[in-house]
Amino acid sequence: MATSMTGERLNLPDPQSVLAQSDCLADAETVRAAIASLARQINAELGNQVVQVLPLLNGSLPFAGMLLPQLTMPLRMNAIQVGRYGYETRGRDLEWLSPMPDVKGETVLLLDDVLDEGITITLVRSAILAAGARRCLTAVLAEKNPMRPKPIEADFVAMEMPDRFIFGMGMDVFGWWRNLPSIHALREVNGR
Repeated sequence: MATSMTGERLNLPDPQSVLAQSDCLADAETVRAAIASLARQINAELGNQVVQVLPLLNGSLPFAGMLLPQLTMPLRMNAIQVGRYGYETRGRDLEWLSPMPDVKGETVLLLDDVLDEGITITLVRSAILAAGARRCLTAVLAEKNPMRPKPIEADFVAMEMPDRFIFGMGMDVFGWWRNLPSIHALREVNGR
């Protein structure tokens, strides 16, 4: 049985039931095409600049794995691990789980799986700039509810999604299904 960030035991649903009772918002081919289009945009913007890519773990791993081979500029990569969700469906305070890589004087491309409220990526981007990065661009696989005001506007967005709890392609539900090649949404979430 899983435990929450506060240590309480969680009564989680069956993972197969969660998937079976979800809506597929983007199939694997749609996701691949969106990432390929995003790669072309990033290549056009950054040209042959040397770029340090910082994927936010764990969510952006599938996204980074599909995006990076399509980028044409020389890259260095380090990962940053932060967390706000644990086994919950709503975010909490940002928790740094890994040290900040050396970014002084660098052009940084920060990768994240989803831009929802924008809190996590805003805080991480601010920390990168405070650590001396020359420039920090942000790329997200999915932006939820793009019309809702957020503290940050991503420089590159592969897909727009409705304001629902989404999972797959690095995004999890109750800790599961980050490995799906498609993006799904829960049909119901308590309190939402």
